[in-house]
Amino acid sequence: MTDLLADLTRMPAPQFVEVGEGVALATYSWGQPDAPVVVLVHGFASSTADTWLHTGWVRMLKDEGFRILGIDLRGHGASEKPHDGAGYAVGSLAHDVEAVLETFLIDEALYVGYSLGARVGWQVLQDLGDRIPRGVLGGVPDGIPLDRLDVDQVCRYADEGVPVTDPDTLDYIALAERVPGNDLHALLALAEGMRGSQAVDPDPAHAPRQPVLFATGSEDGVLDGSRRLAEAAPQGSFFTIPGRHHFNAPGSKAFRLAALEFLRAG
Repeated sequence: MTDLLADLTRMPAPQFVEVGEGVALATYSWGQPDAPVVVLVHGFASSTADTWLHTGWVRMLKDEGFRILGIDLRGHGASEKPHDGAGYAVGSLAHDVEAVLETFLIDEALYVGYSLGARVGWQVLQDLGDRIPRGVLGGVPDGIPLDRLDVDQVCRYADEGVPVTDPDTLDYIALAERVPGNDLHALLALAEGMRGSQAVDPDPAHAPRQPVLFATGSEDGVLDGSRRLAEAAPQGSFFTIPGRHHFNAPGSKAFRLAALEFLRAG
């Protein structure tokens, strides 16, 4: 039993997929090759291991007979970490997910994303249409991504060690430094790239048409915005994750079970 639990909490060796501009993305697989596929995409400054493996999602989905494909977004985890913001537009990150599906010859997949992964998922659901028949978008913000981040303060902190004074930016720094291997300059490039995208806001007028479960913590500052996006989606539903804020919601058992029920319904 101990060995089995260890296998379900240990990261497999990554398989690297080359996407636009020659960036190598780390991907991870669990489950049987012919099982229904669930794609997992993590949040800002996180990784597949941090958001999905250590919180019990991989184990739950594998036990339910799904094949899991986890993706470390560019700039995160074991993936390459470019410092050029041009590659971090929302459309580019969504295209990276499509390129991974193409590489693995996956015609159809369910999608589960959290925070940044949910913002990317909003675009993936639109771009890939019927290929993604159902999605779970957790903690998806409805404003400009990473708008509260003070880029200048992060630059001075990363380059010169100047202390950060802005409270919101301090939260992002703590989040980034919590995960070993994070590169502040790559995360800065991501923030600048997403904020400079032509379509930085999830547009309620162009909501995904598929069934989508939106889930956000009851203590999360983006709760109301996430609910508005759910109301705009023709087949959207909303789940409030009890007692959770933005950074600890992925570890909620209630969130996992609500997502599982929704994925099963497909």
